[in-house]
Amino acid sequence: SRFHKYNAAEGSSNQSTKLDTVKERHVAGVILARGGSNGIPLQNIKLLAGVPLIGWVIRAAIDSDVFDSLWVSTDHDEIERVAKKWGAKVHRRSAEVSKDTTSSLETIQEFCRMNPEVDIICNIQATSPCLHPHHLIQAVEMVTKQGYDSVFSVDRRHHFRWQEVTKGEGPDTKALNLNPAKRPRRQDWPGELCENKSFYIATKKLIDEGVLQGGKMAYFEMPAEYSIDIDNDIDWPVAEQKVLRFGYFGKDKPELVRLLLCNVLGCLTDGQISLSANGDERVSVNSRDLDGITMLQRKGTEVILLTSSENPTLGRLTDKLSQKTGCVVMSLNEPKQVEVEKLMKEKKLEWKEVAYIGNDATDVDCLSLAGLSAVPLDTSAMALIAAKYRCQSTAGHGAVREFCEHILHSLQPHVNMINI
Repeated sequence: SRFHKYNAAEGSSNQSTKLDTVKERHVAGVILARGGSNGIPLQNIKLLAGVPLIGWVIRAAIDSDVFDSLWVSTDHDEIERVAKKWGAKVHRRSAEVSKDTTSSLETIQEFCRMNPEVDIICNIQATSPCLHPHHLIQAVEMVTKQGYDSVFSVDRRHHFRWQEVTKGEGPDTKALNLNPAKRPRRQDWPGELCENKSFYIATKKLIDEGVLQGGKMAYFEMPAEYSIDIDNDIDWPVAEQKVLRFGYFGKDKPELVRLLLCNVLGCLTDGQISLSANGDERVSVNSRDLDGITMLQRKGTEVILLTSSENPTLGRLTDKLSQKTGCVVMSLNEPKQVEVEKLMKEKKLEWKEVAYIGNDATDVDCLSLAGLSAVPLDTSAMALIAAKYRCQSTAGHGAVREFCEHILHSLQPHVNMINI
């Protein structure tokens, strides 16, 4: 048989391993991201768990270290900007292959014509945010080392299928993959392999012939928890929970966050100061944010509240916050990075052990350096670019709680359900 299987659960999961690929053959990763999607508008750059959807697969592809070049094929300016920010090159596709009726194969064929140096193409789906580097490493190796012409990803599903009955054909249907008189238990049935649409790898020769799957073929089986494909808004909340547990957060993902630094103004508060009838100034905080701080503290993470304002109202607030949460309050002058690094030296910490939530240009350096960093939804453009996570909540309305939950989720070990 010319058809072969590869089970990802049985392969190596060393994400740092670089393949000894055949250097004469140029391996390109290509992510298709058209602006005029018929599903969710601009879904490829919509934030999923604080990261643009396309950012998840770009990060995994770059860290796999198996591609001589990595491209996003798009017809949209904003998608191009996001793709470059995350480290991909951009293939600006023509209008001829940007239509609703254009197939993926036609777009890839245009890419190949414009990049003749490419020998092997890995078409990575932007809508597969739980893809990890080791999946790509193992699958690309099947082409570069084991001699396959095309490899595509699948997962195992346990769905009983029935023949569809259309109008005028009568009421009867029949089972397609089971005997109804002897319905198997799930644990007694291996299920069926279905494409999960995470990636398709093919040689340029096959693509020139008009196929993505052909020649000596193989499938690459991915565990079900890493298989997700987003088609509509209903999928989004489910995908968000799944990616927080099984997504790839990068090579530098911290194993332990020992310290969270949190701006009071613009993160814990929404920046508004209200005046009472007698002229008293008041600032409010959200109890959910305080609960998030408490959750981290219970897990052993120290939380320090940061302020740089001499406003007496804010001073009274930070005193109350310190009493309520047990957090130390620090007043930082600019540049913040210098003072934060002094604090880290005293506590014998590295940046990868520090989480930081800020909201302004003065936070940019710390946001860039911290192991985990975040900004509220309503933050400045400079801070947003530097942060690793963008909260879906605004300042003073749950952003700190959301980031605390993100920290706890990202530090959880990823369980492979197949190996339980």
